[in-house]
Amino acid sequence: MDKEQYLIERLEDQITWYDTKSKSNQRWFKSLRVIELVSAAIIPFIAGYSESVPYGTVVIGALGVVIAICAGLASLNKYQENWLMYRTTCETLRHEKYLFMTNTRPYDGDEAFNQFVTRVENLISKENTQWARSIKEKAPGGQRK
Repeated sequence: MDKEQYLIERLEDQITWYDTKSKSNQRWFKSLRVIELVSAAIIPFIAGYSESVPYGTVVIGALGVVIAICAGLASLNKYQENWLMYRTTCETLRHEKYLFMTNTRPYDGDEAFNQFVTRVENLISKENTQWARSIKEKAPGGQRK
């Protein structure tokens, strides 16, 4: 695989994937948090008018269930952690790409392309290892620290 092919087929593909996944996890995290906050803010309001709000106690209970579900989904799927991890990996890959494209240290020697590929693949491998560890921890009976 030559430099151009690697940059396009491997690096750009990975940058796009991490960018897309980061944005998706950010949207999920923020959406769930907004639903939690709005639900939590409505509960005291309805409680104050519970006698004049039809089915006020049922609405309060339902909002409590919504809060619990949102918190559970956010915790289970680790949207915030994934968002930050994917964004960090994406931006680190971009940084390495620009250093390489401008022949900036450490990519200013004869072995620049080999060093570049090694560093990029190590970054991707590191993130994949962290992802696999988190999946294992989520599995029933998974080890937690």
